[in-house]
Amino acid sequence: MHRRIKIRHLQAFTEIVRQNSMKEAAKRLFLTQPAISRTLSELEEILGAVLLTRDRGGIALTPQGEFFLTYAQTSLSALEQGLDGIEQAGREGAMQMRVGALPSVAARLMPEVVSEVARIAPELRLTIADGPHGHLTGMLRAGQLDLVIGRMGEPETMRDLSFTQLYLEEVVVVVRPGHPILDDPDLRRIADWPVIYPAPSAAIRPFVERLLIMHGVTLPPRRIETVSGAFGRVHTRRSDAIWFISAGVVAREVAEGVLVRLPIATELTQGPIGLMRRSDAADSVASQIFVQAVRRTLDVLGLVTPGGAADETAL
Repeated sequence: MHRRIKIRHLQAFTEIVRQNSMKEAAKRLFLTQPAISRTLSELEEILGAVLLTRDRGGIALTPQGEFFLTYAQTSLSALEQGLDGIEQAGREGAMQMRVGALPSVAARLMPEVVSEVARIAPELRLTIADGPHGHLTGMLRAGQLDLVIGRMGEPETMRDLSFTQLYLEEVVVVVRPGHPILDDPDLRRIADWPVIYPAPSAAIRPFVERLLIMHGVTLPPRRIETVSGAFGRVHTRRSDAIWFISAGVVAREVAEGVLVRLPIATELTQGPIGLMRRSDAADSVASQIFVQAVRRTLDVLGLVTPGGAADETAL
């Protein structure tokens, strides 16, 4: 968001549209007409676009104004919900944890962790966000998340974050049952079919590139770049696509035989999965309970916790 745009700009713009009157909007916001007109002009200057036209018939949105209105209203609504949530949490005294989970963790680990949290601390309220590594670490760094679980990224993406290793996970290559490549599972043949490939921002991309180099394979020309588990599961089952993805994302589908893992050595793609926090973040009771639930879940799933204790690195 442009740093010059303030909440008052969005409030003035949306209220003018709501009231269809500059005068009425000014009354609602306890402003003078010149003040609200000046605020709207500031917003239009910042955006470099005229948002409203005014005539005897009232207020009319320009095409740019119609486009921007939805986002302005959504932004103000989200802010109000956030303030209401803080107020409600204060009244209830509820413990909260805002957790980010990379796709492999969201699919494999988080359902079990949530069940464990509910068992040991039902009063702990969890908010879970998923997405690619860069998106979640950005939210963590901005204070929008308390903790992220996922694969360690490149050094520049881990700035000001600490990393506590939990287990190792590798990338796998999966296809639908009966896929032609299963007759001769050689990575050098993947160019014959569409490939679902990690996007440049994905934490697993460098590991996949390393795997292909080891097998003498160039970047697949017919590739769809995404780490969306929802898309990959459906598209791989319905097509001849070959999918490079973290093992945790498809662990259940492989176990159930819905997807088939190519018998290719992928140990080279192993990377640490761990807890990421801001380096300056204070430990809370809620975070202690959550981490306890994570470690118990790892024991149940039989995932290796290096050394049986935290291996923490500040980056």
